[in-house]
Amino acid sequence: MNVLELSHVYKGFARTEGEEVTQALDDINFSVHDGEFLSIVGPSGCGKSTIMRLIAGLIFPTAGTITLNGEIIKGTDTERGMVFQKPTLFPWLTVEKNLNFTARMQGRRHDAEYKAEAERLLELAGLSEFRNDYPHQLSGGMAQRLALIRTMINHPKVFLLDEPLGALDAFTRMNMQDEILSLWQRSNHIVLMVTHDIDEAIYLGTRIIVMAPRPGRIREDLKNDLPYPRVRTSDEFLGLRKKVLELLNFGQSKNTKEAQKQLERSNKP
Repeated sequence: MNVLELSHVYKGFARTEGEEVTQALDDINFSVHDGEFLSIVGPSGCGKSTIMRLIAGLIFPTAGTITLNGEIIKGTDTERGMVFQKPTLFPWLTVEKNLNFTARMQGRRHDAEYKAEAERLLELAGLSEFRNDYPHQLSGGMAQRLALIRTMINHPKVFLLDEPLGALDAFTRMNMQDEILSLWQRSNHIVLMVTHDIDEAIYLGTRIIVMAPRPGRIREDLKNDLPYPRVRTSDEFLGLRKKVLELLNFGQSKNTKEAQKQLERSNKP
């Protein structure tokens, strides 16, 4: 069984001027096991994306440890696949070659099962007819869908999603949510997802970490026992939504721009 653990993790960033340090994370502690889907929500600036970058091995903690199966994470690895807020594609490769990049590096691109899954994911993302196009020829949403399926096809042990669905239309977003759930349920691996959409966090996660700024710290780690498939209009769903909103202190900050944005996002279908 795979186990990801963050133990007393702190992260500070040096300011460009002077000797001041911005403390992004303060004493972060949690563990995630195979079969868990962890949603992370919180206001802007609370360190959600910093946590994802630390787990991916793109940056390193100022203090504390991050381990996967007892081994300290010291850099990037294909076992930890990450999808960013904006698509990170190879501009010189076509849609199909971007999708198959890792398979080509591993000599698997001619594997029949892999080819069948690649075709299914291209169809799911609505990119089949654009397979020979280049990233600059795609819309922002299409490019993000490609970035998402490119990570999905590699079946990483830890799947890191840093708000990857924000640029998608509502219909495609819900389809991709269901595809992410299907991938997770088939693999039984670890998924962590940062989102500003509270409904999305509840719809997907077996746990919901609610964060507070600044420095970023965990306000609550909620267990979500709602059965799949989840009904967004059920009393239980709406009750949990209300609890998350209360934890985010929207009862005291309804007039702030950030609170309004959060509420608008959470009210999307």
